[in-house]
Amino acid sequence: MKRFKFLIGFCLGALILLAPFSQFKALPLEPLQTLAVQLDGRQKPLDTVAKETTAKIHGAAHYSQTDGETLDYLQTYLSIWFNDRNWNETPFVLFSYRPLKSQLGLDPEQKYFAFEPLISNAQLASIVQQAHQQTLNGEALTRDQREALTIEDRLNLMSRTVGDTSLPLAPHPSDPQGAWMSLATAQTRYAPEHLTPLIARFEMLKQAYLSNMNPASADQLSRIGQLADELHQDLVNLSPQVYPADGDLKREVHFNRFHPFAKACRLYAIAFIAMLLAIWLKPLELYWSAIGVFVAGILVQGYGFLLRMQIAGRPPVTNMYESVVWVGFGIVALALAFELTYRAQYYLLAAAPLSVLCLILADSLPAVLDPGIDPLVPVLRDNFWLSIHVPTIALSYASFALALGLGHVTLGNYLFTPQAKQRIQTLSQLNYRVLQVGVLLLTTGIILGGIWAYFSWGRFWGWDPKETWTLIALLCYLAPLYSRLVGWIGNFGVSIASVVSFNAVLMAWYGVNFVLGTGLHSYGFSTGGSALFVGGIVGLDLLFVLAAVIKHQGRFSGQSESFGETV
Repeated sequence: MKRFKFLIGFCLGALILLAPFSQFKALPLEPLQTLAVQLDGRQKPLDTVAKETTAKIHGAAHYSQTDGETLDYLQTYLSIWFNDRNWNETPFVLFSYRPLKSQLGLDPEQKYFAFEPLISNAQLASIVQQAHQQTLNGEALTRDQREALTIEDRLNLMSRTVGDTSLPLAPHPSDPQGAWMSLATAQTRYAPEHLTPLIARFEMLKQAYLSNMNPASADQLSRIGQLADELHQDLVNLSPQVYPADGDLKREVHFNRFHPFAKACRLYAIAFIAMLLAIWLKPLELYWSAIGVFVAGILVQGYGFLLRMQIAGRPPVTNMYESVVWVGFGIVALALAFELTYRAQYYLLAAAPLSVLCLILADSLPAVLDPGIDPLVPVLRDNFWLSIHVPTIALSYASFALALGLGHVTLGNYLFTPQAKQRIQTLSQLNYRVLQVGVLLLTTGIILGGIWAYFSWGRFWGWDPKETWTLIALLCYLAPLYSRLVGWIGNFGVSIASVVSFNAVLMAWYGVNFVLGTGLHSYGFSTGGSALFVGGIVGLDLLFVLAAVIKHQGRFSGQSESFGETV
């Protein structure tokens, strides 16, 4: 009977995942999507180039025009590439850092700016020039300077993309690792009789797209797809042994269009609601249905990781985007393991919102959490250490995040239902087990990182900011666990620690990369994260903790025990 209820939930999740079925149909422009391009150190489909370019410049995978029509990333990229409008005057470039906007005399409330006013801003140019000079001198950059360099990167990318005639579409004649060339410059490599018809077909494709896309009928789209297919085949025939396999290109396009992480996010949200109802209404059918939907979400997210690993050829844990998605996956995977072991219901209840938050952040902030698959810096190219150290550290973060969720549920009970002593006791025990797993994983990850650092940098430990804050995070969890063991604090104290100590993890994970921006782990640094926003969330969370402490202390004001009580 349990299996039947589980299958109902799993099938419900699969149905939500697969609908609408039209997402699996071949698109008319698929041959255009799967044109291979050599950019950023690897060969990838034009669909990925379009997605990454649009996200890096605009900060989103779609563009809402002034007339209300929304273009997806491929339509947006083709519009920029074929230059079908005045992109110099179109507010398209994302500029979100308010202090720098105010300094440059721009409207702090405006989110998108046109290329022309930004490129001609003398003060922005001065800040960028100073930042480059300080970089050459080995000096640290201010937040304003790092944000200015980000804007410069977006403007440079915009300039290269508009009307681009140098996109490397023509493969190297013989070397799989050789540099590709644009159709115009490839004439130095290929005979005119091979290249001239190909260039003519590309111009036909361009004209067909420009003349038929506003709007395009099904027949017109079919004609464009036919031209793109012929162009694709011509490019393959130029160098069949070098051109990427069609299956590899289609796999990456499928990954882009399928959005496995977004689908998993929706499934986790549904599982959370079902489990909430199961706890409230107490029907066993809802519990197993929630587990089924939850498992469906884990499988979808795991499928997404498998696709990304096949595309990248490495574990998907090499940048902030991948680490956020991986931590989200670790939270639900650990929660499922604990849930199946203890059947406590609260693991899923605590895990699902946190994983949803991770996946929403990863999906909605491409300008901050870059989802691109780029070549690794030299220190990360050892797949053995990369495959064990980074995932272990990330899984420890996932454990502490799960403890954070359980800590909030426990403190919520202390705050609103202090009479539910048995439930609070159960939650505290569940939380304590998760904290133990997190400490074990983080300790293992630190040791593995030290060994990797010895082979890469010649020293086991160097007090790098990332190393230091990771050690601080470990100590912040070891202290309450030891205090609980010797009886200095009780369940309430552990619940407080599981919430407050996560701020050390947040600093090691987010703060070092986005706020400090210094150290040997520079491959993880980025800009665009709002420290003020994150600080505000942390402040509100600490207020919640303070409210729980005040309520708890008031309840025990006449007794000798407070944080050390065991209820």
